[in-house]
Amino acid sequence: MAPSPTAQKRRAILAVYDKTGIVEFARGLHDLGWELIGTGGTAKTVADAGLPITQVADLTGSPEMLGGRVKTLHPKIHGGILYRRGNEGDEAEVVQYEVPAIDLVAGNLYPFIDTVTKGTPSLAQALEEIDIGGPTMIRASAKNHPWVLSVIDPADYETVLEALRSAGGDPSGVDAEARRGLAAKAFQHVAHYDTAIAEYLRGNPSDGGAGEVETFPAQLSFGATRREVLRYGENPHQQGAFYTYDSVFTPVEGIGGFEQHHGKAMSYVNILDADAAYNAVADFEEPAISIIKHTNPACFAAGSGAAGEGASLSSLSSLYERALGDGDFVSAYGGIVAVNRVVDMAFAEALREVRSPSDGETRMFYEIVVAPGYDPEALEHLKKKSKDLRILTAPMGEPRRERLEFRSVRGGVLVQNADVKFVTDFEVVSQRQPSEGELADLRVAWNICKHVKSNGVVFVKDGVLIGMGAGQPNRVGSARLCAEQAGERAQGAVCATDAFLPFPDTVEVAAAAGCTLVAHTGGSIRDEDSVQAADRLGVSLVTTGVRHFRH
Repeated sequence: MAPSPTAQKRRAILAVYDKTGIVEFARGLHDLGWELIGTGGTAKTVADAGLPITQVADLTGSPEMLGGRVKTLHPKIHGGILYRRGNEGDEAEVVQYEVPAIDLVAGNLYPFIDTVTKGTPSLAQALEEIDIGGPTMIRASAKNHPWVLSVIDPADYETVLEALRSAGGDPSGVDAEARRGLAAKAFQHVAHYDTAIAEYLRGNPSDGGAGEVETFPAQLSFGATRREVLRYGENPHQQGAFYTYDSVFTPVEGIGGFEQHHGKAMSYVNILDADAAYNAVADFEEPAISIIKHTNPACFAAGSGAAGEGASLSSLSSLYERALGDGDFVSAYGGIVAVNRVVDMAFAEALREVRSPSDGETRMFYEIVVAPGYDPEALEHLKKKSKDLRILTAPMGEPRRERLEFRSVRGGVLVQNADVKFVTDFEVVSQRQPSEGELADLRVAWNICKHVKSNGVVFVKDGVLIGMGAGQPNRVGSARLCAEQAGERAQGAVCATDAFLPFPDTVEVAAAAGCTLVAHTGGSIRDEDSVQAADRLGVSLVTTGVRHFRH
């Protein structure tokens, strides 16, 4: 490509918020004979390093205006970026208007999410933090990437310099695919930025009647930052990566904010299971422990419920022994353990290989432990258990914070408010009234049932999950699985299911197993049939008015 008549030397505009590596990048360009142009703080940083750099205002001949709102929005900037090299009409115009060629734009934008989440800025203050000139220059350079390099990531500085060195400093010698990759990255950077602003404005219509918050706008984008590329996806033949959701109103918490202290790298399935384990315990204010297998709770105990004689449910270690001893011991093998309290030494010691009650063999191991924190000695003790045990800290945050959930389907995305409902009140619809102890167990049962795949049924006794049926095509099938798993332990237990009972058969199965209370959503046209069955069998039946499907 022939150089422009105005391109007596190569020029780069530097206008970055993140100044990591900018001095080194500027020096590399300078050593290649490039002229440097800068804005505000970037120009000062480069000049302070002893490098020659021209302020944008000196290039354009126009001062910054409107308190800095207008500085790069000028034909000499955007004409120099956007003209098509080799196009006769464009070439003639840049000569006519004395527009200098600009061959590289290095820019990145202020982190708007940090701006509006640190403190409580007014709408007017937030609007002042919205960059206009920066995104415009980045978009212009990316649009014209066949001739102009667009560099928004400090991690790319050295790669770009190496390419320019190989091309003798000539940007037209940089590989076309590399240019296109930089352009795609640039447009994504601006899109991510604009997404945060749009979310903020949708959620804060408080400045003089901006209208109702539109939770589900006609067009929706969301921002996310890649945390890591995974070894593979759900199966070895699938590729996978983990992104954290960037939201103005929902901070990174839970598994999205995990810190790994020990063990093998996390996999796609590990992250799914760890999230399920975290969510199950985060729902409870009292101490709780969950052991998850394939996103369903195999074992669970909470520090509430009608604890039996001598059965303490106040410490993590005692909860663990009860959850494992009365839960699905076999399925817990290879599971994920989560607690909602700081791990102490007693729990770290309790989390050991144990002997199966059926055959006496030692065969328990866990893939992951998740907690909001660890006592230092407990963390060191857990590290010694296995070189492969993944030990994670996950910030609890606000588990019942209103937030959106996204789920992909082929050709689309489903969006909904997260199910953060936590039910503590129940309506008794049977003749038999439940005891206080049964209601305490029911609060555990109903809220852990929310974390079981539909059709979900759980049996709980003394605050401990003793039976779980998940993912069955019919509800009574899940109830039968619960009864089989609980066995004799179901005597005096409570039963909860995640939706209404279309027939009385689930009540009959639960009562036959030994349950004294059954809870469902209510609202079936055959509700009275279930009430009559409960009265006939002498068990309590309660309704919640809330459904907890989890598909």
